[in-house]
Amino acid sequence: MTRHVPSRQLRFFMTAAAACPYLPDRLERKVFATLPFGDAARVNDQLTHAGFRRSQNIAYRPACEACDACVSVRLPVADYVFSRSERRSLRRNSDLQRCLVEAEATAEQFDLLKRYLAHRHPDGGMSEMTWPDYVAMVEDTTVRTHLIEYRLPDPDGPGQLVGVALTDLLGDGLSMVYSYYDPDLAGRGLGMFAILDHLRQAGTVGLPYLYLGYWVQGSPRMDYKGRFRPMERLTPFGWQTLT
Repeated sequence: MTRHVPSRQLRFFMTAAAACPYLPDRLERKVFATLPFGDAARVNDQLTHAGFRRSQNIAYRPACEACDACVSVRLPVADYVFSRSERRSLRRNSDLQRCLVEAEATAEQFDLLKRYLAHRHPDGGMSEMTWPDYVAMVEDTTVRTHLIEYRLPDPDGPGQLVGVALTDLLGDGLSMVYSYYDPDLAGRGLGMFAILDHLRQAGTVGLPYLYLGYWVQGSPRMDYKGRFRPMERLTPFGWQTLT
C-alpha cells in the first residue's frame, strides 16, 4: 500500500536587527527559511523569483523596517547587448581557461578566497572564514549548483587559479551565489568579466536570465551592479525593466 506523505510547509523566521554591511548608520533584518531536503531545487527556484538569495541550505531576503535599498536584479540574456567597454573586458580575458567543476571545495580555491577577502573586504563578515566554513559554503546544499574556475593559460597543465564563481542552475537562468578573484590582477577587471562570461554561458544553453542578487545604490560594494543594462529589478508588481 502506497502511503502519501505530505511535503513539509516552509517556515520563515526573522533575524534580530544588526548593523547593515552595505550602508552606514542603518540596521538590517532578514527573513529566512531552510530549503527542504527533498525539494530544494524547485523551492530555490521559486524563492529566487521572489527575491531571495541562497546561502548553503538557507534562503534569505532583506526585511528591513525603514529601508528598501536592497533591490533584487537580474539580466535578460537575449536582450543584452555588450557595451564597448564590456567587449574590451571579454577580449582582455579571452586567454583565460574556464572550467566547470563539481561543487567541491579545494585548498587552492580557499587560498585564493583568503587573499581576496584580505584585500577587498578585510573588515567584512567573511574575513574570518575558516576552511570548514568554506567547505560548508560550497558543498552544504542539495540544489543544482557548480563552480566555475578561471585559470591562466599554461601548456604544461592546469594554470594558476585566478577566479572562482559559485553558481546555481535555475529553471530559467543562472544565479551567481558568490564570486571572488585574484586581487593582484586588478587590471583584468575579473569581477566584471565573470558576470559577462556568465551571460555568455546562459545564452549558450538557452537560459533567459542571469540573477545577480542585490543591487544597493550608494554602497561601494554593491553599486557596481547598476552598470549592467538592460537590467530588470523586482518590484511589488513583479520584475520590471530598470530605466
